[in-house]
Amino acid sequence: MTRIAVLTGAGISTDSGIPDYRGPQGEWTKDPGAQDLFTYKNFMADEGTRREFWARYEGHPAWRAEPNAAHRALAGLANTRVLTQNVDGLHQKAGTPERKVSELHGSMHRTVCVGCRKTFSTKEILGTDKKCRECGGILKLGVTLFGEHLDPDVLSHARNIAAASEVFLAIGSSLQVEPAAALCTVAVKAGSRLVIVNRDPTPYDDQAAEKITEPIGTAVPRLCAELAAAR
Repeated sequence: MTRIAVLTGAGISTDSGIPDYRGPQGEWTKDPGAQDLFTYKNFMADEGTRREFWARYEGHPAWRAEPNAAHRALAGLANTRVLTQNVDGLHQKAGTPERKVSELHGSMHRTVCVGCRKTFSTKEILGTDKKCRECGGILKLGVTLFGEHLDPDVLSHARNIAAASEVFLAIGSSLQVEPAAALCTVAVKAGSRLVIVNRDPTPYDDQAAEKITEPIGTAVPRLCAELAAAR
């Protein structure tokens, strides 16, 4: 049975009503200064930045989002591992088991105290003053901000999955954020067939065996059906 690894980015969740970051209607395209809120140094240094950061997540559409056709198609594809840059949890909500999903950039459903490292469910602390009830420390959403390193164990596991894959799908990612994007090269060097599903050009297009630019909501279910039939 063909081993499939899938790297997903913000583009896979736009059909669920979650805006992407760098697309024509992306959050950072419309408001380039918003990226400063997602920088660890700024977040830690300024209480106003923290308040604005958290304000964006209090009513974020991801809390109400449901998996779309692409999430569901991947969940139904056997022998597949998902390596996601997204923090929305929609792959798991679509039915992909937790053990088969590597959240490279963390999860918005978890919040951690930067002092005592206690972890909370984010929904528990929405609407609060964002101070740790254990030690009074700063609470930070459990996502990787600019200036932070990815969890080395999660990244190492993702690299192993990429290297072991026979088909590597990169779906809805601009492939501009490293080291996650470099998983494409890890897969290709190990002999995997890289297929990129993205409307716009990416830095890894020259490594791809196939580039698909049709909408993700139709491309991914079709691609999953083809892969399932080929088995």
